[in-house]
Amino acid sequence: MPTFNYTAVDATGQQKTGTIDAPNTADATAKIKQQGLFPVTVVEVNTATAALGAKSTKKSGFSFGKPKIKGKILMVFTRQLATLIDAGMPLLRSLTTLIKQEKNVALKGAMSALSDSVESGSTFSDALAQHPTIFNKLYVNMVKAGEIGGVLEIVLVRLAEFQEKSQKIRSKVISAMVYPVVVLVIAIGILAFLLLFIVPKFEAIFKDMLGNKPLPFLTQMVIDVSRFVQHNVLIIVGFIVVVVVAYKIFSKTPGGATLIDRIKLKFPLFGDLVSKTSIARFARTLGTLVSSGVPILQALNITKETSGNIVISNAIANIYDSVKEGESMVGPMEHSGLFPPMVVSMIQVGEETGQLPAMLTKVADVYEEEVDVAVAGLTSLLEPIMIVFLAVIVGTIVIALFMPLITIITQLQSQTGS
Repeated sequence: MPTFNYTAVDATGQQKTGTIDAPNTADATAKIKQQGLFPVTVVEVNTATAALGAKSTKKSGFSFGKPKIKGKILMVFTRQLATLIDAGMPLLRSLTTLIKQEKNVALKGAMSALSDSVESGSTFSDALAQHPTIFNKLYVNMVKAGEIGGVLEIVLVRLAEFQEKSQKIRSKVISAMVYPVVVLVIAIGILAFLLLFIVPKFEAIFKDMLGNKPLPFLTQMVIDVSRFVQHNVLIIVGFIVVVVVAYKIFSKTPGGATLIDRIKLKFPLFGDLVSKTSIARFARTLGTLVSSGVPILQALNITKETSGNIVISNAIANIYDSVKEGESMVGPMEHSGLFPPMVVSMIQVGEETGQLPAMLTKVADVYEEEVDVAVAGLTSLLEPIMIVFLAVIVGTIVIALFMPLITIITQLQSQTGS
């Protein structure tokens, strides 16, 4: 009899993991539910590959490995599925229709597996849970809530809207970050070209024309830097590689990741944008889950795992503990210092009036607008700063090289006049 690994949550929202023997996925899911648990993922263990530490991702033997599906592609799939189901088309037929037109190989394979699982009697949420690298816990639990409440089409529409808004914010934040990086790379490239190829040629000209006469301080400094770069190119490149690798390793450690995420929230210019983005994501995720029927503890647990920032995640964990003890969300939110007073007040009103999902959605709307304004302001501020930065670097080198040329031209004019 096949063995299944499962991840589930109990009535208090605590996550449980284990294994269970069952003839198929549907029976395994039923057994887990009989234990008073809510299944999140149920994946069959392939005994032939278990010794190698591998896991089968589908009963039929179709293996996805770790497919990379862009958020935009998944967003389009969700929107199309929501539209078809809302139009009255059965789930299985909707999946079959979408499979025929899907061009992304990984998603098409996943959709075929979903169709087979649903056809064999599994619920849609259980089928989704078998592909955790494509459909995260937020996705699975929202679909599960929609199935339980009989409003799958409404939940899918909310999920599609959630993905669209998340993708929009992500694109804007990335565009704000890309500009200074591109300008910085261009500046480094120009600087390296000048120091490695242009400055040495001018140095030779100065030596031929001026002999051992002292050069202006700025010119001598640029020449010294050029010599250092020429003689230590490999050392400089190696140092950069070591710094990048060290950063990667440090960011993988719990303490390092926490410190980096804390710095991101406090970093000049960008910190405010990161903070507003994190708050918008928190409010949108939690509001979407709760409004879709997911229990508050389970929703907080999922929001914590999808926050994208360890500092924010730790704050949500404290909120989870508070709610678990029957207390309000407001206390730990105020204590964290990460949530502005307006956000705390709106959530407090939402709790007191029973309108928490609506208030969370309103907070998300407000802070998504704030992100738009912050991105526009940051871009308009960075453009002149980066232009001036590039002009100072190149201008300093050009001025340094032309200062001795003035002396050379003066000497030539005096020789011609005499």
